[in-house]
Amino acid sequence: MIRRLPVLLLVGLLLIPAESGLAQDQRPDRRLRILVVNDDGYQAPGLLALVDSLLPIADVSVAAPYEQQSGTGHGITYRDAIKVYEFGNPHGIVWYAVDARPATVTRVALVALLDSLPDLVVSGINTGDNVGTNAWVSGTAAAAREGALHGVPALAFSVNPTGSDAYQVAAGWARRIVQQLLAEGALRAPLLLNVNLQGQQPAGIRVTPMSLAVGEQRYDRRVSPRGQTYLWDDWSPPEDDPVEGTDLFWFRRGYITITPLRIDQTDTAAIPMLERLFSRP
Repeated sequence: MIRRLPVLLLVGLLLIPAESGLAQDQRPDRRLRILVVNDDGYQAPGLLALVDSLLPIADVSVAAPYEQQSGTGHGITYRDAIKVYEFGNPHGIVWYAVDARPATVTRVALVALLDSLPDLVVSGINTGDNVGTNAWVSGTAAAAREGALHGVPALAFSVNPTGSDAYQVAAGWARRIVQQLLAEGALRAPLLLNVNLQGQQPAGIRVTPMSLAVGEQRYDRRVSPRGQTYLWDDWSPPEDDPVEGTDLFWFRRGYITITPLRIDQTDTAAIPMLERLFSRP
């Protein structure tokens, strides 16, 4: 059952500050509070498996796109009114379907839907891996990144579903990773991790840099009956990475890969050279 809430106008609501749960309550006996988001939609099997896995260890809230939003990157919804629906669920937890892009879904949840900031934003589990430069275009990664932009540690989980229980297997490992980070006191901003899970027992876990291997981009050119030329995207991901040790390299060999990302994209090594060029009197 879906109950439609009043339309949220993004302009204005995003100016209302949310109260940080991390700053307000650091008691060790308090349950972890997790916002689960994704880009595949509020009924996606990876989302359902992830929620089921996290419920025993945390108080979970869900905000997910009303429709599938894969490949939208960090695009935001701001020219249209943002419709929000409350979705009934068997767990009886807060579960929103937001008619917006993934990054905006996270932003709306943190600023306008939740009473306070969660301790963690978890995005996924995405259908399909997000190794290498896929993280730039992934709505799953963007939904997590938006959490990090708001000062909340964030994890993005993806998997290639290779079997009937692939999501459940992957979700079990997602929970283990969350628990390990929690036990080590690592769930603190500015933590932002892109995690690619295996849909079966993994060979292990590797912490890796992002692969820069490039896939093959093609466009299928066609002509409509009215003479209009149009294109269909036909992109193939790289099969492997000749550079040993990247996320793509280890993922293709059956490992879970964890890649730490950062919000600040400044190329600090280039600053001295550019200063010499442009800071002359």
